[in-house]
Parts: sequence; C-alpha cells; structure tokens
Amino acid sequence: MESQSTSARLLIVDGHAYAYRAFHAIRSLSAPDGAPTNAIYGFIKMLTKMQSALKPTHQSVVWDGGLCAERMKALPEYKSQRPPMPDELDRQMPEIETYLAAANVPSFVNEGVEADDWIASQARRAQDAGVEVVIASADKDFLQLVSPGVGLLNPNDKTEKIWQAAEVRAKTGVEPGQIVDWLSLIGDTVDNIRGVPGVGPKTATDLLLQFGSIDQIYLRLDEVKSERIRTSLRQSEAEVRRNQKLIRLPIDLPCGFDLKQLAVRPANHDQLASLYEQWGFKTMLAQLQGARGLQKELL
Repeated sequence: MESQSTSARLLIVDGHAYAYRAFHAIRSLSAPDGAPTNAIYGFIKMLTKMQSALKPTHQSVVWDGGLCAERMKALPEYKSQRPPMPDELDRQMPEIETYLAAANVPSFVNEGVEADDWIASQARRAQDAGVEVVIASADKDFLQLVSPGVGLLNPNDKTEKIWQAAEVRAKTGVEPGQIVDWLSLIGDTVDNIRGVPGVGPKTATDLLLQFGSIDQIYLRLDEVKSERIRTSLRQSEAEVRRNQKLIRLPIDLPCGFDLKQLAVRPANHDQLASLYEQWGFKTMLAQLQGARGLQKELL
C-alpha cells in the first residue's frame, strides 16, 4: 500500500458510544409524527462538530456487532451486567444509519465483532498507510492505542484536545504501552472484569512505575513491599493473565480496510433535506439550504 501524506487524517467514531451519549444528553425531542429523534439529532450535532473541528480527509463510524466469542469463553460474565438498549434509542438506530448513508459517511458493523476491535484494526491499517488517526470515544480501552500516529478525542474532556501520550500519563500515570497491564490489575467494572483485590488505580500505577510490566511484577514479586498486595497479586495471577487477553485490542482483524472507501465525500443534499424535514429539524434544514444556495452562487 502506498504511503499517504501526513496531511491525511482519519476520524473513527465509536458509533454506539455516541448514540448513547446523544440519547442521554437530549430529552423529549420528537418528529412531527411523534417518533423520538433526540438520539438522531444529538448524534448529527456531535458528528458535524467533530468534522468541523478536525477536518478529516477520511472518516468512518464503527458499530458493535456483538460480543467477542473468545472473550465470552474466557469470561462468561463478560459485559453481562449491561442493560438492554432503551426501546426509544433502539427505534432511532436505523434512522442514524440512514443519515450516515445520506451524508456519505462510511459505516461498519460485523457480526460477532466488537466495535473496539474493529476500530483498533482499522486504526493500525491507517497508521501503516501513513495516515494520522483520531479515535472519537470515551472508552478507556482505546488509551492503549495512543501513539505518535494515533490520538484520542475523549468527549468527556471539555478542552476538546486530541489526547496523546502526555494526556494518557496525566490520566493514569502510565504510558500508553502499559495501559493493558494497568487495566488488567485494576479491572474494568464497565466490562464486568474483576481486578486484583486491593489494587486500585494508584497502586497499579505505582507497581508499573516500579516494575514496568505485569511480567516483571510476577518475576520480582518478592520485591513488592506490601505483604497484603503481594499476597493478593499472587492469588490473582491467573485472573490477571486472563484480563490481559480480554483487554488487549487486536490490531490484525480482516477489517476490509480500503482508504479510498473512507475518503470524505459530499453529502446527498436532497436526501438530507428530506430526512431533516421528516424529523422536524428546521434549523438543520435551513442551514443545509443556505449552504446549498451559497454553493450554487460560487459555481
């Protein structure tokens, strides 16, 4: 694959994360026919804001296609505590996909493949092609992917900066390359992954600053000063090793990467106008028509 210029930038959006975020951020919004539109409206606003700020040359939205079978086999209770998607959000998901198609934003889902895994593999393919990558998600698992060519746009960070290694260190105290080990020690309640009893974020950071990695912690376990932590680590080794496999994101999935397919393309204004009218998005419709009028004047 030919290397791209450094000006190329791929924005990868964690689809379900932003759909949920939009759904909970906006309440009581509905179309003229009474159908809920809060998630649709919020998702469009968030996406267009990112597009305007980041000016990507390439883009994609990736959706969860189900839970990874290997993770479920290793930990049957993996993510089992998550409640089902609210009905009102579920009703809006096809409409968000319809918007993305009209806006010419590539959208991906693969049955049995979690969005995190697809995003990680897509990011690595883009990075190998010389393209800068920005992943839009608040999922801390993506901290492990941060590198000189891959940044993270965390919607929880009001500064709206693209996170690099310095921001990862400020948040966790460790380097991006140590995030898998850091999360393996503390666990992840969101994914129902239990960590080492008694080892919280600060203790995990201190251990990794001292030893560098989980492998070195267990090779030099006698050097752990706290007897309580030392005993807990020894008793939890099997779970910690399992956690590493659960948390590490694969970068070699066959994600059908095609940079040309991800290139930013003009939206279908007629389709968008029809959708905005259907949903009752009057301001968006007016802005679309205004932009279209200006475009015609310039031609």
